[in-house]
Amino acid sequence: MSSHSIKNFFYRMLCGAFLGISVIAPGISGSIMAVMMGMYDDLITVISNPFKNFKKNVIFLLPMGLGAVISMLALIKALDFLFANFTVPAYLLFMSLILGSVPTVIEEAKKDTIKKKYFIGTAIAFAFALTIGLLAKFGTVIPIDTTNTLSTSMRIYIPICCFVAGMMSMLPGMSISMLLMMFSIYEPLLALVNDLLPGGSYGMFSSGWYSAFLTAASAAVAFVVGMVLFSNLTKRVLDKHHSLGFLMVLGFMFGSMISIFPGLPSGALNWVLSIIAVAVGVSISVLFKYLGKKFNVKD
Repeated sequence: MSSHSIKNFFYRMLCGAFLGISVIAPGISGSIMAVMMGMYDDLITVISNPFKNFKKNVIFLLPMGLGAVISMLALIKALDFLFANFTVPAYLLFMSLILGSVPTVIEEAKKDTIKKKYFIGTAIAFAFALTIGLLAKFGTVIPIDTTNTLSTSMRIYIPICCFVAGMMSMLPGMSISMLLMMFSIYEPLLALVNDLLPGGSYGMFSSGWYSAFLTAASAAVAFVVGMVLFSNLTKRVLDKHHSLGFLMVLGFMFGSMISIFPGLPSGALNWVLSIIAVAVGVSISVLFKYLGKKFNVKD
């Protein structure tokens, strides 16, 4: 393996790590992270037709999958602690990551002719993302008891919700966690995964562990199936209407950011941490744009 390929591999692992974080971080869009890192086009091309050039696709996705799994397992408890104890700085960190990618999205929109009527699409996307976000933020009425993740109804309900989340996941600006919050299963799923990890409520390979594992596995499979099926349509729309697509991305981005805005910090410590968080978030966005051009995620 060449030096460039090795660097490329570890860069994609790093990208995968951030995509993994975006899955569990409230309100953060993984597809926007992919846009920010300069690999959204490649990613949606692979996911929309995974069996075409299968070996090449596996080589492309493997380091990203490893990075995502490692980051999710390593950080799920840390993120839970961060959002519970330093809510405002945590949200501002991820919001600044999204804001830092705005110039990249605008560059993409300018690659094709921008028509005034396209801004109608931006407004619709903004309203849609804002509505989803507010429904998630203030709660929705779900006619199912979501507190027991191992009940029969939840074993059916969770995969259905995850299938829908998978369908929406490749729309830049749409947050998986926000959708799961709207369906009232974000916290139950997070708790379920926590319980499966070492030190969790279920003993390894106990009957409860197997039941929880099957529920989590069915959710993951449903998500992947939804993502693959719908990403083809998303790719066609973006290919045919490139400028319109990325102007709508801006609408999704700003709509989701308004709905997850945590308010201003309170107290000197939170102000300091928030300023640092914003600086770090913007810096990471700029760094990823540089790294994306340097390593050029294509082999």
